[in-house]
Amino acid sequence: MLGLMQDQPLLISSLIEFAERHHGDGEIVSRRVEGDIHRYTYRDLAARSRRLANALDALQLQFSDRVASLAWNGYRHLEMYFGVSGSGRVLHTINPRLHPDQIAWIMNHAEDRVLCFDLSFLPLVQAVHAKCPTVKKWVALCDADRLPQDSGIPGLASYEEWIGGHPSDYVWPQFDENTASSMCYTSGTTGDPKAALYSHRSTTLHAYAAALPDVMCLSARDSVLPVVPMFHVNAWGIPYSAALTGCKLVFPGPAMDGKSIYELMEAEGVTYAAGVPTVWQMLLSHLKPTGLKFSTLKRTVIGGSACPPAMITAFQDDYGVEVLHAWGMTEMSPLGTLCTLKNKHLSLPKDEQMKILQKQGRAIYGVDMKIVDGNGKELPWDGKTYGDLLVRGPWILDTYYQGDSPLMPDAQGRNWFPTGDVATIDADGFMQITDRSKDVIKSGGEWISSIDIENIAMGHPAIAMAACIGMPHPKWDERPIVAVTLKPGMQATREELLQFYEGKTAKWQIPDDVVFVDAIPLGATGKMLKVKLREVLKDYQLPGV
Repeated sequence: MLGLMQDQPLLISSLIEFAERHHGDGEIVSRRVEGDIHRYTYRDLAARSRRLANALDALQLQFSDRVASLAWNGYRHLEMYFGVSGSGRVLHTINPRLHPDQIAWIMNHAEDRVLCFDLSFLPLVQAVHAKCPTVKKWVALCDADRLPQDSGIPGLASYEEWIGGHPSDYVWPQFDENTASSMCYTSGTTGDPKAALYSHRSTTLHAYAAALPDVMCLSARDSVLPVVPMFHVNAWGIPYSAALTGCKLVFPGPAMDGKSIYELMEAEGVTYAAGVPTVWQMLLSHLKPTGLKFSTLKRTVIGGSACPPAMITAFQDDYGVEVLHAWGMTEMSPLGTLCTLKNKHLSLPKDEQMKILQKQGRAIYGVDMKIVDGNGKELPWDGKTYGDLLVRGPWILDTYYQGDSPLMPDAQGRNWFPTGDVATIDADGFMQITDRSKDVIKSGGEWISSIDIENIAMGHPAIAMAACIGMPHPKWDERPIVAVTLKPGMQATREELLQFYEGKTAKWQIPDDVVFVDAIPLGATGKMLKVKLREVLKDYQLPGV
């Protein structure tokens, strides 16, 4: 027997309809590429998204055709989130930090039909447009009077002129909620990038889950600044959750330095922000020497890579900002876990609470997870046993676009996605990433967590960034070393840093050496690229070996 409830598909268009109807005067603020501050409302967003949908219809784009973006966080990019997907096409957000050849490959693989781009990326588009024959329309996200006349891109149009010629009346089509809504390619550090293809259903469910109290806890009372790029897994789904809750949105545009982010936060009363550790490191580096404080910021979610405990402590103790440690992947839409305390933890001493908050956190409803050994056998949740982390759920990838399925079936026939992470899970369900499976260091048959080594180094006042890798050793197979960069004007010696580890980890886990480098290679989303670091240190030899 079936339930007697209305059957309405979960579509992205329903989010913007809801925001317009119930939070129409909610504010959306953007720092534009032009340098000024732009303001409008959810009501304006909805109307302009409908204009965009009409413009796409006029191009005679087919259902599920791909429309790509190369853009910063801003209101025009946000309109694409709803106008493209809502009209039944697929939004393809492209990471502009990738190499031009890689971008051209991605666009051809996706068979993009339209590309909309901020003028910051005009040189990039000029480098790839002749290599992308499937693109029929090139659109600069600007006013007509700012359109470059000698771009060399045939038929280049101004976004404002393009959508401005179309009405704001539009009836969003109804279709299967499992229809593709957007796609995002992995950074492709090994081999060609792969695409996760999200659905309307998965995106809407993810938006619900992200807004929950023990997750991002978003509400109409918040002013939210997503520093995480809109081209990085849909800004962790925040634009969709914002429409769902009606919170004020504040977009930083291209100004991503610590000073600009801080000033925008203060000017717009930001209460909540989201980004990767490298961004927050820049923000803290701006605050500390100037003695500045936050007047409204209360919470920040940090993900993309492990958040150093020193950063959590600095935010909480020095600035009164709660840090929400999160974990996820492109293939997971991306949220998988978020770390908040349970009721029973509230009476624990502060240092015991901190040990919990350093973990990546508990699974969000909709995500199931487990750790397994090399034979696929599930391992205990004791907080000590390491295993390969597997996940499953309604917003987790089944198959890569035009690629293979990575899923692993269990004895019950359920399919699990292998994350590539090594983790522990404690009895309360708190998961902690100890390493990427390809980065784990095995010394004398025992595992050493490179993340633990990095976190300790980051606790030293002189260290700006640290990356731990394993080096070949004739007796122990591998031994850890830590590569570090120093904060401006700071100094430290190898001996001082090695001594800093004493008492903070087992003696056999202390790195054999410290290597000072000018910079640690970072990927397109701000993650450390240990493959490239190993290339930089290819001639390095351990002391005494």
